[in-house]
Amino acid sequence: MEWDVKSVDAVLMDGWMDGCRYSGLQKNMNPVHGRYILTAQELFSPAQKYQLLVYHADAIFHDKEYRNAACKYSMALQQKKVLSKTSKVRTSTGGAASNLQAQSLPSEIEVKYKIAECYTILKLDKDAIAVLDGIPSRQRTPKINMMLANLYRKAGQERSAVTSYKEVLRQCPVALDAIIGLLSLSVKGAEVASMTMDVTQNIPNLDWLSVWIKAYAFIHAGDNQRAINTICSLEKKSLLRDNVDLLVSLADVYFRAGDTKNAILKFEQAQMLDPYLIKGMDVYGYLMAREGHLEDVEVLGGRLFNISDQHAEPWVISGCHSFYSKRYSRALYLGAKAIQLNSNSVQALLLKGAALRNMGRVQEAIIHFREAMRLAPCRLDCYEGLIDCYLASNGIREAMGMANNIYKTLGANAQTLTILATVCLEDPVTQEKAKTLLDKALAQRPDYTKAVVKKAELLSREQKYEEGIALLRNALANQSDCVLHRMLGDFLVAVNDYQEAMDQYSIALSLDPNDQKSLEGMQKMEKEESPTDATVELDGDDMEGSGEDGDLEGSDSEAAQWADQEQWFGMQ
Repeated sequence: MEWDVKSVDAVLMDGWMDGCRYSGLQKNMNPVHGRYILTAQELFSPAQKYQLLVYHADAIFHDKEYRNAACKYSMALQQKKVLSKTSKVRTSTGGAASNLQAQSLPSEIEVKYKIAECYTILKLDKDAIAVLDGIPSRQRTPKINMMLANLYRKAGQERSAVTSYKEVLRQCPVALDAIIGLLSLSVKGAEVASMTMDVTQNIPNLDWLSVWIKAYAFIHAGDNQRAINTICSLEKKSLLRDNVDLLVSLADVYFRAGDTKNAILKFEQAQMLDPYLIKGMDVYGYLMAREGHLEDVEVLGGRLFNISDQHAEPWVISGCHSFYSKRYSRALYLGAKAIQLNSNSVQALLLKGAALRNMGRVQEAIIHFREAMRLAPCRLDCYEGLIDCYLASNGIREAMGMANNIYKTLGANAQTLTILATVCLEDPVTQEKAKTLLDKALAQRPDYTKAVVKKAELLSREQKYEEGIALLRNALANQSDCVLHRMLGDFLVAVNDYQEAMDQYSIALSLDPNDQKSLEGMQKMEKEESPTDATVELDGDDMEGSGEDGDLEGSDSEAAQWADQEQWFGMQ
């Protein structure tokens, strides 16, 4: 039997390409692959051309040249059309090899998925949807339906997203992301649970799934307390004890419920179990920064950058450090970088929105808070950010409308009552309503810090200092919070109790060394202190003043050191 030299070359080249691909050496194919296909087309059968074009596109995709890869995958599909028109694969090499090759050709469906993946990475969502929509429904694999569902959801096509998520569950009943997707689109928990009933009954040790669905249904309905109770019951089950994902979810729900202490505790537990954990660490970093633990935030951010700088979380954490160090321009940049990496990062949107608001760019901030609300309709901090923007631009009517909407949608809990009261405090006409709302909030949760702070502000306006002192002492009996200690110091100054006021300001600064208002409170106290008291306590005041000045200088020094360490962010 005689062999055509060109055909033999084609088979050898094809074999070499296969060897590189299956050995994980895709990059080795790039220098000659594309040129060889284009300049030696006569060597290859239509099937070989299609296969080599796909391999070439895979190599380019591996190098993260996504636009180029999408182009090459499209060329491969064009070649596949030529191949489909041919009644049979050309058998220039003798037939057997060609038939074997035809059976192992890359799937056309898989190639379309890769094109959609390229478009998604390039943020060309409409093009990605168009490619996947072109695949007949019966030929869509679970991963295609999952990508399509996520794209539909992002585009606001909720009905189509629900249909695609349900199709994923029909094919893979324990696809947890699809379950969460359905619950986030307001599909009832009972309906979702019914779609998994067969698998839970037939597979042993899967009885936890129905409870898990119930917990996430509560989360997406904004019923934080019932979500906490349900997740805690799950955590006690032996199969899910010390489950990191469950702990992160529990921490997040505590955060949404305004329970900062337990949220931080659960995040720390999860982090100890998995030192490489990234998911949820942006919220943890934000809470730590808000509580004044900036050194710990710096360490956390550095550790996460060492794990991966391709996730939004480390950028958000470093942005929170900048924001609470009053470096708003840098916080804005870091928030934008996080959004670039993950446009669905709610914490990144909130960070950027807060930075824009504090820089006076209120209208731009509003856009970011609205997008955060769209992505997380049950997170109250998204609404609070938007309301703050309205109040900053004197839009009391808009703020009141938003607060009333939250109150009606999520019900009368301590958080929604406090948000509504906050807006009422801005209008002299609604001061009494604000007081009533705050009393209701504190009746539900006496330890809810935001409600205590707003009630104290109201009592300060009314000059009811003794009542304010009693309120703050009661709140501090079971917790230690910088803002509450500082406010108690302010009230004590108002009743001339300077010594205890000094103690309260000192405690506040020990909790947050960067709290400028506590420092200002000390200065105000010194001015209002009587000359006689100042003379008697001169030595003690000098010593305390010296100590506080030293702490402040140390804080400035640390801030300067932080500013110099640009490489910490992975940027020069």
